[in-house]
Amino acid sequence: MMAPMRRIAQSSVTHVLFAFVAMGGWAVLANSNHTSQRALLAGVVQGTLSACLTFFLKTAIERLSRQFTGWAGLWAPPLIACVASTAVLISIHALSGTSEILRTIAVPLAVSTSYAAVYNYFLYRKGIKI
Repeated sequence: MMAPMRRIAQSSVTHVLFAFVAMGGWAVLANSNHTSQRALLAGVVQGTLSACLTFFLKTAIERLSRQFTGWAGLWAPPLIACVASTAVLISIHALSGTSEILRTIAVPLAVSTSYAAVYNYFLYRKGIKI
């Protein structure tokens, strides 16, 4: 019974779906002072963006970690990932007409940047060059 649950928990599909639901739900809440149509659109946009970021962030950190040595290898990959994520999130939400852009992206950006920093630290400490 544990093996099937472990496979589900470790599945990329599970992570992507969780990101969509959790961060899309956050976006709906962050925009709940506006019409339900605008709040739901923000939720769908953020859910989709979070799913995509979840899917690509691990690979991006792995690739960036190979590009830097020394202290730069510790701080540059998560910083680059954060700046790129911020640019994508703000741009897409602005284009889609999200009412509360900063409120909408605050939690997803904090989560993705934290993940990038922790994962990069793991790679840095282990000296892993994937």
